[in-house]
Order: sequence, then C-alpha cells, then structure tokens
Amino acid sequence: KQEGLRFVEQELQNITVSDLHGKEGQFQYNISQVKVTDLQLAFSDLNFQPRQHLVFNINNASISLRFRRQLLYWFFYDIGSINASVDGIHIYTVLQLAKDEAGCLKISNMTCNASIARMHAGFSGTLRKVYEFLSTFIVTGMRFLLSQQICPSLEHASLVLLNSLLDTVPVRNYMGEHIGIDYSLLRDPSISTDTLDLDFKGMFFPRVREDQELENRAVELVIKETERMVYIAFSEYFFDSAVHSYFQAGVLTIELQGEKVPKDLEVLLRATFFGTIFMLSPSVDAPLRLVLQVSAPPRCIIKPSGTS
Repeated sequence: KQEGLRFVEQELQNITVSDLHGKEGQFQYNISQVKVTDLQLAFSDLNFQPRQHLVFNINNASISLRFRRQLLYWFFYDIGSINASVDGIHIYTVLQLAKDEAGCLKISNMTCNASIARMHAGFSGTLRKVYEFLSTFIVTGMRFLLSQQICPSLEHASLVLLNSLLDTVPVRNYMGEHIGIDYSLLRDPSISTDTLDLDFKGMFFPRVREDQELENRAVELVIKETERMVYIAFSEYFFDSAVHSYFQAGVLTIELQGEKVPKDLEVLLRATFFGTIFMLSPSVDAPLRLVLQVSAPPRCIIKPSGTS
C-alpha cells in the first residue's frame, strides 16, 4: 500500500494539464503552465477483490495548483499567476495481477475512475473582478482537464513504474557454488476477499545442469488459516529438489583422512581395526582414507506423524 501511494503521489505531482483558453464577449483568456504545489492523500485503502484484483481507493484527496493567467479585454492586457485548490478528489483503481512468461508477478491490466467535487481559484490584481466574472468558465474547464489527466497518470504509474519495480525481483537465484533455486510463479495469483495466494515453484537445481526439471509428486498444499498476516508452506518437493540437486552436483560425499579424523574416536581408523571386519588376517597397520558417498538421491517424506 505504501509503495502504491508513493507512485500515486509521484505521478500526481508531475501531472500535466493542457492549456485552457477561450473567449467570452470581448474577454479573451488563456490559462497555462499548471503546476502542482501540494498534494494531500488523506484517506486511502487497499482491498482484495476476487479473483485476481487489488482495489486501490483514495477518498477526499486535495491538490493545490499554481498556473499562469493571461487576459485581453479590448486594449487592456493582464498577466500573472493564480493559486487554486482542488478538493474532494476520489480515485478508484482496480489492478489485475498475473504472471508473465518468466513467472514474474505483473500488473496486467488496470481500470480507473476519478472525480473532483470542487475547485476554487483565488484571483488578485487590478482585473480581479473580471477574473471573478470568468471564474465559472475557468474553474469548470480546469476541473474537467485535471480530472481527465488523473487516470492516465495512474495508468503510467501502475503499468510502467510498478511493473518496472517488479522486474527487479528475480525468480531464479544461486545458492552457493553448487545449486540454485527457482521460485517463479506457477500460475496467476488467486485472490479472495481475505487472502492473496501466490503459488511459487520452489525448486532447487544443480548449477551444472540448470535446465533440469524434477517431477513434482508432492501433495498440493492447502492453507486454511487466515488469522496471521503471512503463511508460508513447503512441500516435499522443496526438500527433495534440494537434496537431489546436491546429489547431481556430486557434493554428497565425505572423506575422513589424517587430521580430519576426530581425535576423540574410541577406535582409530587404521587398517588393523577395519581388518577385523574386512580381512581374515590383517597384516597392514597404516592410516586409512574413509570415503562416505550417497549412491542414490535421498527422499524426503512428510506425514502427519513426522518427517523422514
């Protein structure tokens, strides 16, 4: 929500409004160089909307503006600036979430409605009465132009800026020199009135064979609780792919030799000891090199009774 508000503020502060010009009798006026001087987003809310949407709602926002005025009446010409305030701004946006081809989270579509309740412009100078006479035309026109620019600005913030930020989030990462992990999205986000569910791949892979895919035979996870803010669930596939990747990388091997042998072993690893197991008549009394190696990929089994 805070990140979304930051983008909304950034876009509204840089909003561009077309020049407003017209003629009423002998009066000719031109309004240009509209700039936002202050922005207040007092009330905002972010809600879930089934099945793939986030609703971002802003109520009773206000904007302070400053723009350049020009007025021509017969032979009288006036130029200066006008300060205006826009109140009662309501912005209702709906963002559709999806995954792209790479499995990244994206905003695929956006709908927007914006309205302005009221606008007031303060005039000063020798022709103040003239501007007050024209204020209805100027304020109505400015309010219309401003309301027409809010949604295009927010569309740019959502589909361009927020998606650019999401592009910086990787979906594959290396976990050391032997393995990496792929946590791309498997499907589009699923949204209910209370929850946002993201189904990540969660598969480890050996760096020597990054394109390797391990078949997922684990039971699909179901999270029923909603009391906490965040729930994370791991299946057997997560752990199986990890140990399988280490096995493929050839690192599930332990060598015990020389200084690597613990000094507190009750029995020294020498040929005289192993000879009692492997040899009928051991005749060599020399240090041994013990190699322990996994011969097949280990499996992880998760059951209600425990994990093995």
